[in-house]
Amino acid sequence: MTDLKKAERNPQALFWEELDDVTAGMLGVEGMKANLQPMSHHAEPAKGKLWFVTRRDAELVREIGQGATARYVVVGDDHDFHACASGAIRQRRDDRVLDDLWNPVVASWFEHGRDDPDLVMLEMDLREADVWASTDSATLFGWEIAKANIKGGEPDVGVRTRIEFAVAA
Repeated sequence: MTDLKKAERNPQALFWEELDDVTAGMLGVEGMKANLQPMSHHAEPAKGKLWFVTRRDAELVREIGQGATARYVVVGDDHDFHACASGAIRQRRDDRVLDDLWNPVVASWFEHGRDDPDLVMLEMDLREADVWASTDSATLFGWEIAKANIKGGEPDVGVRTRIEFAVAA
């Protein structure tokens, strides 16, 4: 259940907590010919970064080239948290990060393990994110919908906010 008070007071902390609970989102590049694609992320909150591991022949890697602007969309497991983050993305190998995220699931994509020549790491420096946090209470949701239909106005079922991340040095 998403903490609506935290969404109002400290949306950045909520963002990182939710990303810690979600295993994947949809990643794409501005101007990309193809649609966003599912990717698992590795978060580095202290640095405002997301990391991804993929294969060299992935269309996304071709679209990124030496660098681009990316969007990463995440939906919480309970569907009461949604976020769309954007920032610079580039190919960059970091063995420290690879140590942290390497596991049997990642390894299953690479026949030659960590040293597979097709392994590519993508580093995304977050610039901003829009976050929507909503109630997971069916009763509250129903009440707000009924109230809006009777009295007019919009139902109050959550919080929308924008996060600005510090630019990485």
